[in-house]
Amino acid sequence: MQTLTIFSDGACSGNPGPGGWAARMIYGDGRIRELGGFAPDTTNNRMELQAAIEGLKAAEADIAITLVTDSEYLRKGITEWIHGWKRRGWRTAAKKPVLNQDLWRELDELNSARIEWKYTKGHAGDPDNERCDDIAQGYSRGEPPELRQD
Repeated sequence: MQTLTIFSDGACSGNPGPGGWAARMIYGDGRIRELGGFAPDTTNNRMELQAAIEGLKAAEADIAITLVTDSEYLRKGITEWIHGWKRRGWRTAAKKPVLNQDLWRELDELNSARIEWKYTKGHAGDPDNERCDDIAQGYSRGEPPELRQD
């Protein structure tokens, strides 16, 4: 089975404020495809979720995926917390509605056993994570960079 590593990141200029998201898709054969987008009024957490969603939507269905994020909110949310939220009718342990529920539901639909979720520390020198940050920041400022499409 072909492999794919997706690095994802979100950014927000102000929180809430204008935001950007990025996904860097690195295929096992060395090809790289970059995605990015803008939202006029959003939060950083929403952009983190949107980046993962867009990367997964762009991936082929029959591919093993490692999704790398610098957001513990995203990684823990989809691998740990979501099970309790669903059991409780999309409520937190404190019985409050889950924030960003629309995006969590969409991500849950895309998630499967073929996806391995990994965390990387942000702003720590990982070149793929740094590139995602640059893309997301550019979109959040209304200055989208040129995206790589091998």
